[in-house]
Amino acid sequence: MKKIMKPEFWKESVIYEIYPRSFKDSNNDGIGDIPGILSRLDYLQDLGVDILWLTPVYPTSNADYGYDITDYYDINPEYGTLEEWKQLLHELHQRDMRLIMDLVINHTSDEHPWFQESRSSRDNPYRDYYFWRDPAPDGGPPNNWTSFLGDSMWQLDEQTGQYYLHSYGTKQPDLNWDNPSVRQDMHKAMRYWLDLGIDGYRIDAVNSISKDTGFPDAKDTDNMQANSSEFYKNGPHIHEYLHEMYKEVFSHYDIFTTGEASDVTLDDVKAYSNPAREELNIILMIEASKISDDPQDMWKSKSWELHELKEIIAKWQKDLYGEGWMGIYLSNHDHPRLVSYLGDEGEYREESAKMLGIFLLTLRGTPHIYQGDEIGMTNATHLHTIDDVTEQQAQVYYRKMVEQYNEDPEVIMERIRNKARDNARTPMQWDNSEHAGFSQHTPWIPANPNAAEINVQANQDNPDSILHLYRKLIHIRKESSALMYGKYDCIISEHKQIFAYTREWDDEHWMIILNFSRSEAEVQLDQHLADRLKNAELIIGTHGTHSEQIAKDAREHRTVTLQPYESLVFRGLSILDS
Repeated sequence: MKKIMKPEFWKESVIYEIYPRSFKDSNNDGIGDIPGILSRLDYLQDLGVDILWLTPVYPTSNADYGYDITDYYDINPEYGTLEEWKQLLHELHQRDMRLIMDLVINHTSDEHPWFQESRSSRDNPYRDYYFWRDPAPDGGPPNNWTSFLGDSMWQLDEQTGQYYLHSYGTKQPDLNWDNPSVRQDMHKAMRYWLDLGIDGYRIDAVNSISKDTGFPDAKDTDNMQANSSEFYKNGPHIHEYLHEMYKEVFSHYDIFTTGEASDVTLDDVKAYSNPAREELNIILMIEASKISDDPQDMWKSKSWELHELKEIIAKWQKDLYGEGWMGIYLSNHDHPRLVSYLGDEGEYREESAKMLGIFLLTLRGTPHIYQGDEIGMTNATHLHTIDDVTEQQAQVYYRKMVEQYNEDPEVIMERIRNKARDNARTPMQWDNSEHAGFSQHTPWIPANPNAAEINVQANQDNPDSILHLYRKLIHIRKESSALMYGKYDCIISEHKQIFAYTREWDDEHWMIILNFSRSEAEVQLDQHLADRLKNAELIIGTHGTHSEQIAKDAREHRTVTLQPYESLVFRGLSILDS
């Protein structure tokens, strides 16, 4: 066994992501806020989560709802005041909970004072805070790069006659991290919140900050979004800038850092998260959340098979073991609802939501729960036309496909309904009252009508609910070195419906068996695995007496049939030679 890195609080914690705009509205203006979060701290503490991750709460132009920052030193007035934020931090610490902030360092809003100065003239001192380039000889963009939204990555600024670079929307110009003044100013902003007492950062698009400033044309012109990521993901100075960030800022505080990094190899993950390199603590495992994305157009869905998910998990669980650390997550504010894309939001919503919760909380890595997944919230139902959509990625895609390529609007809308980020941003469903108990005012985005049945109150009143299962799992995980740190091995690996694995640490052994399908699944453990279950205890069986009988038959080496999304968690396996 490879030597595991030393225990740390952030490895043993469970992180809960809050999208403040949609969590809880305290002043009934239809927008969630910090006092709303304060009012639900008892709920979060009872759930058992240790760390709250707030998506950006800084002042913003709201083009990307917080990921377009206009001021790194204050709180968005829509969400409250700095004093209310300080109260939230205090109350969390009183409960022995922690707070991490979302830090957006790749870009600012075009309304940020730095950019306003930068665009004012070519010789302004802030000009080099961003990337400005002359037009191509034909007057068009400097190269053929496309943004994550699918449009050109360059926007012409008429005032100075040059283009500026934006990896995301046109209102989100990229910062030039090659400029030492940019790095110094960003370090200063980081220290501001750390000095106020936060416990760390989730850093947005962290591996995008170093770019190939030769700006060569992209070769992968078939890729609709982000066709040039090879030139700005894991770029030439990325490790230099992250190490500098660690030495200048992070090393002076008792905190941890989580990096959102797409298009990474395992060698990249090891480099970013190996403590000896002094860069970041955690890299988020993004691949599983993108398993249904077409590689050339993220809005198109592709079918996938269970072996693909097994391969993703094995890579992060086995190949990274002892050499790096990852954040385990299956959904967040940028993805469809977990149960809607990996489970079954219809007939088997509860069963599949429980199965996915077990999956998330029994893997190695720091689990990230997105608000509402603990009650099985589903995709939105109000996205009838593009006018119903609030998020810029979907809006740009619709315009491009319908207006430029003359695609059928309904075909494009169906893709958007399945994939839009709005699916994850409908209000948190607290009870069955109007607007789901989120607000007494019409919310900024409509609440899902199924809040009448799917809500926190209904889950709390039902001892067999998804919420109660999450609470139980979080408690079990915190008591288990094997689930937090143990070795992972996939078993029954060729089965097309069953995802089964063991977790082992010293003399503590677990076996998890999940039916990852909407159909019954027949399986027979080989004699070796059946023998390992002889003295094991069934800790969780999602289908009551049926699960108990399945466990009994499995121990006796009999063929068993798991019901759709049925899940079994065993502890105390016999330790046998392979």
